[in-house]
Amino acid sequence: MNRTPIHVMIVEDDPDWRRGLSAYLNNEMDIKVIAEADEPEKALLLAVQMNPDIILLDIMLADSADGLRLAGELSGATGARIIMLTSMEDRAYVVEAFRAGAVNYLVKSDFSSIPDAVRKAAVDQSAIDASAARQMLEEFRRLKKLERDYEVEKFKRMLTPSEVQLLSMIHNGYSQSQIAEKSFLSVRTVKNHVNNILRKLGGKSSKEAAQKAKDNDLF
Repeated sequence: MNRTPIHVMIVEDDPDWRRGLSAYLNNEMDIKVIAEADEPEKALLLAVQMNPDIILLDIMLADSADGLRLAGELSGATGARIIMLTSMEDRAYVVEAFRAGAVNYLVKSDFSSIPDAVRKAAVDQSAIDASAARQMLEEFRRLKKLERDYEVEKFKRMLTPSEVQLLSMIHNGYSQSQIAEKSFLSVRTVKNHVNNILRKLGGKSSKEAAQKAKDNDLF
């Protein structure tokens, strides 16, 4: 029983690599390259006309990351599954590729894995390449750290140094009267400071506010 070959389109601006990949894939019995393009406008037009099953799309076109923009356009204009190809591993590009609608992301040097990736994508069973998965995880960790650093910095700007010191003492178990004595302040003044802190932080108690300060590395 003959099987219909998987129709593939290659979008790549390096003519030598494009010809080599096309010949390599056409040697596979169940894969057929039906279209090739070297720039975004031609690629979009061809994809709509030829209706490929799979599009192998280079991220870098004409020395820019136009492949990421094109991936989104191709996803919206065709039913093809998109596999991004790159000559370099870049965490930000990996994340953006999947956001644009790619089903996999492969490094060109691992060209021997491309036929199997095409087959899996064709039956909607793509498993993210291990390298891409690692890059995505590292990028998510980086973004999470940036988010954490931003929140900590925002928290720090909300409090004065004296308020931070007061919260530190509360965290260490000092009562308001003990804080007043050690800080040479009246208990009323300490209570006013605590009320100001709670208004800023939106906490329900001074201990909760002190814990927030601790969690945000203020002391």
